[in-house]
Amino acid sequence: MDRRSFVKAAGVAGIAGLAGCTGGPSEGSEDTTTTEATETGDEETTASEETTTASDDETNVGMVYATGGLGDGSFNDQAQQGAIRAQEELGISYNESQPDEVSQFKTFQQQYAESTDPNYDLVCCIGFLQTDALTETSEAYPDQNFMLVDSVVDAPNVANYTFAEHEGSYLVGQMAGLLTTQEFSAGAGSTSPDSASVGFVGGVESDLIKKFEAGYKAGVKATNEDVEVLTNYTGSFNDPAAGKTAALAMYNNGADIVYHASGNTGTGVFQAAQEQGKFAIGVDRDQSVTKSSYADVILASMVKRVNTAVYNSIESIVNDEFSGGDIVTLGLDANGVELVYGDSLGSEIPSSITDEVSASREAIIAGDVSVPTDPSNV
Repeated sequence: MDRRSFVKAAGVAGIAGLAGCTGGPSEGSEDTTTTEATETGDEETTASEETTTASDDETNVGMVYATGGLGDGSFNDQAQQGAIRAQEELGISYNESQPDEVSQFKTFQQQYAESTDPNYDLVCCIGFLQTDALTETSEAYPDQNFMLVDSVVDAPNVANYTFAEHEGSYLVGQMAGLLTTQEFSAGAGSTSPDSASVGFVGGVESDLIKKFEAGYKAGVKATNEDVEVLTNYTGSFNDPAAGKTAALAMYNNGADIVYHASGNTGTGVFQAAQEQGKFAIGVDRDQSVTKSSYADVILASMVKRVNTAVYNSIESIVNDEFSGGDIVTLGLDANGVELVYGDSLGSEIPSSITDEVSASREAIIAGDVSVPTDPSNV
């Protein structure tokens, strides 16, 4: 039986037992349904089950996901894969929480830190928007171990994991820049080389997401300075309608390919690509697999191995090797980020392009190509 449960925000005292329900937190919920999510393409199945009690010597982990929740086929789902792997290979038990709003991060972090049944050996905080809350929580609970993805909290009880998103984004930008300048058709999409334009849709505008934008633009411009890169930030990681609106505007303005770094908002980008007969690029996971109904327009994905960061942090706890205060950065050289070609369309991309992208990957790793992290420097 699966030993994980979802936590509902019901005040710190409500943490006992850790039986909750999926979805965003709501004050005072007494719902004790546990939901198991199993990915089948972009669909999700649920099954009610009992929550088991962890043994005293078992490693217990709390997962606080980014806003947007599970089922995004992207960032949060990738983080969950790390916990699932740790459960299967290391025998740990984990519970997970899905905040709806940034204001709820602190509540969940503190609930895990205050829990005594079970005691949590590690609390994984997924996403840079948790930084402010964790800065306070880590200080208030100095004996609790935390890990943070995509940002840094300078505290002795926080292990920080960041990624070189700009490096992987450079590669997908190069691919997009090369494809938009030639006639190319595959699946449900096609390019129009007369326009030579591509797009980028971001979620919350921030230094982190600008790294995606900067790398993407640099990769595009490396192929042809004349290719236009249209940019739009929706302000949310969980608004597919806004993603669709932003992408439609880009496609209507001549863009052939739109890359998103926007969590579940990116689902709308894929919808727009299908409607317009154009292409899209996924993020964080291979979205041609996790969002399989859009595989006929997803050229590739810039995979960000958040699962590796989560697994490694849990493994350090199990092996009694946790290093609070450390900052681990995962780039192309450590396979922390990577361009993964689409499951349906990847084989259709000309080898002349994939070879050029592969050469750029090696050049970045070797230090021969420096990728900017600020789009204003592109």
